[in-house]
Amino acid sequence: MALTTDVKVLVIGAGAMGSGIAHVAAAAGHCVYLYDTRAEAVEKGRDGIARDLRFLMTKGKLSEADANATLARVIPTIELAAARDAGLAIEAIVENLDIKQKLFKEFEDLLGPDAILATNTSSLSITQIGAALARPERLAGLHFFNPAPRMKLVEIVSGLATTRAIADALYETAKAWGKVPVHATSTPGFIVNRVARPYYAEALRVLAERAADPATLDAALRDGCGFPMGPFELMDLIGHDVNFAVTKSVFDAYFGDKRFTPSLIQQELVAAGRLGRKSGRGFYDYAEGATPPAPQSEPPQPGETSVTVVGDLGTANALVARLETAGVTMRRLSGEGEGAGSARGWIEIGAARLALSDGRTASRRAIEEGIANLVLIDLALDYATAPSLTLARADSCDENAWNAVVGTLQRTGAAIARIDDIAGLIGLRTIAMLANEAADGVLQGIGTAADIDTAMRYGTNYPKGPLAWADELGVAFVTRVLENLRQHYGEERYRLSPLLLRIALRAEGAFHAG
Repeated sequence: MALTTDVKVLVIGAGAMGSGIAHVAAAAGHCVYLYDTRAEAVEKGRDGIARDLRFLMTKGKLSEADANATLARVIPTIELAAARDAGLAIEAIVENLDIKQKLFKEFEDLLGPDAILATNTSSLSITQIGAALARPERLAGLHFFNPAPRMKLVEIVSGLATTRAIADALYETAKAWGKVPVHATSTPGFIVNRVARPYYAEALRVLAERAADPATLDAALRDGCGFPMGPFELMDLIGHDVNFAVTKSVFDAYFGDKRFTPSLIQQELVAAGRLGRKSGRGFYDYAEGATPPAPQSEPPQPGETSVTVVGDLGTANALVARLETAGVTMRRLSGEGEGAGSARGWIEIGAARLALSDGRTASRRAIEEGIANLVLIDLALDYATAPSLTLARADSCDENAWNAVVGTLQRTGAAIARIDDIAGLIGLRTIAMLANEAADGVLQGIGTAADIDTAMRYGTNYPKGPLAWADELGVAFVTRVLENLRQHYGEERYRLSPLLLRIALRAEGAFHAG
């Protein structure tokens, strides 16, 4: 059951996150004590809430009366004793274990025995924080995402001692506050910060292999796969010091698991002080007057007016319809190519064959399938509307065959980007690795398939949950992509989640029923 609005809330830490959480609780009808050790910090935090409320008023999303009532429920204080009647205490201070443990021990002495204790930590173990407490069963993680008033997701994180009743009460309370809560187990990174690692790691790996520049890779994942930001522009926004530190902490916490290996490229950026937007330079230059680099795009080519579609292209079938709409004549042949799932079928364009990547390089497939003029297309969120499509060609593919593919696809109005012949291109390998990490999260009890997909959609604004995306592509196909990546690299990094393989072997072969 959710906490009723007569339960007072204490928020410790009046910075951006703490004041944001106070805003959320006050808007939901609770009286909120906003505490910090410095009066000026509390004043600044409350002023920030007032500013946000005024912004909502100007957008017509909040009446003046509701804004005034919300702000009136925020009580600034620099004395913890003034908040001894709080029934929920939420800590949002520095990520330091000793400081947090000391603070929560103070709460146990200050607040009633029925008070719920919550930490907004994004990196520390709930179990370890609670180990210093007399009543660790009343402590849980209540992890908001920044900015708290706007971001929907809240991770409800249970340590070893956390009772289900406390976790459920926080879950229902977050829901009553207008948030989308998910349950998670206290493990490094919880759900979002763990499952999201491949989004950065695979882009950095592809960049390290010099397959394309950051702007082209960003466009492939943003414009092609529907992510709100490409990985390089997102790392620049987060700050490389922060993003690198999170990756390193997860890597260390998992005892050097190769899946979470930090990037030498990002380490160099941090060492150079190129932290992204906040320092004026990261992967991109943010100096006044600097021109953002444009993604690579192939020059216009005439292309073909008729093509042959062989078999079923799976998730790429919408590309066929798009070509038809663009006036390209289709000849259809039955039959299917090697493998199953989304890798079936291809399009014959002049002397070239266009097929969806399956995790192998185009050059390897060209040899194994006996097709010299092989071109691979990367995964797209929706081939019917994607403004950008990413291709790679086999080393054996001649220039005329390549130009025919490029020109034919350009008839759809999409920009065509070429990246070097790298295994899994960028979109497909990223989605496969996100799904693999999400599957391991389910396997290890960090969250359910539904909660992990929800967390990634609302905590990072991914266009689909990774496991739902795997279901759509075909779990067996995603499994094969990962097996091909591991064979190509020979690295533990691309090991297959046992649960992903188990789901692939089932008759229904999906994480989500229906």
